[in-house]
Amino acid sequence: MASGQLSRAEALACTACMHACHVMLYSDTKTQLFGKFPIRHIILMQMRFDGLLGFPGGLVNPSKETLEAGLSRELLEELGVALPVSVEDHVGSCHAPDSSSSSSSSSSSSSSRLITHFYVKKMEEEQIREVERAAASTATDHGHEVLGMVRVPLYTLRGGKGLGSFLSHAFIGNARSQLVDSLLRLNLVAPEELHKALTSSLTTHTHSAGDLKSALALTVANVPWVHVAAPAPDVSNLTPRQYRWQRGSEHETRRCLMSSDGYCAAKTHNHAGD
Repeated sequence: MASGQLSRAEALACTACMHACHVMLYSDTKTQLFGKFPIRHIILMQMRFDGLLGFPGGLVNPSKETLEAGLSRELLEELGVALPVSVEDHVGSCHAPDSSSSSSSSSSSSSSRLITHFYVKKMEEEQIREVERAAASTATDHGHEVLGMVRVPLYTLRGGKGLGSFLSHAFIGNARSQLVDSLLRLNLVAPEELHKALTSSLTTHTHSAGDLKSALALTVANVPWVHVAAPAPDVSNLTPRQYRWQRGSEHETRRCLMSSDGYCAAKTHNHAGD
């Protein structure tokens, strides 16, 4: 058993843990993009309420329901269809990454141990299309916890676009690893093609970092910043993680954006009358 993986029995034995079940729904297809690029398979994921990509599913309570019953309940809420999921569809269980969160509930403790259970279910293409239609028209969570269903592009276009670009997006918890593992295990994408896609994703991340810095510079330019030190800082190399607060007099607080050269631009907030 791979490191970090749990058997179903081991996972369920952890009664003090929270449990979350998610499923990858997929089908084969003969359709082509632009009548030229074979799509080969349809894999459904979703854009979550937190802006991250993930698979359909959510928290379940093994003391009140089976894992599969809980997953089907979550699918009804998120997809608008009560899809049956069986034990045979179960792929694996593991402890979720520390930063993972699978629920919007504010009552969930961030320190709680979460075990994720992953399932894969193959369907007919028309069934997949029915799920997509229901998710946008009848699902109670549409527009709230789920912002929309997305298909995973398994093809690679010129410049590494397609699968490579998709994999460069932000995923919740271990969803990206679950996707990559499933692509390899089910032979949905050739290993060498997947390797190229992931390599392209790393390049995309580098370019995205530059774009984010430029976007951050635009926001700084439109805020009445107070220069605390001269010369003026080069705000183009600032990142959100470099925010910090500086305490000035008892009537003001300076919020500083620290640049790599040690200078900062600060927005002064006057506390008079607070």
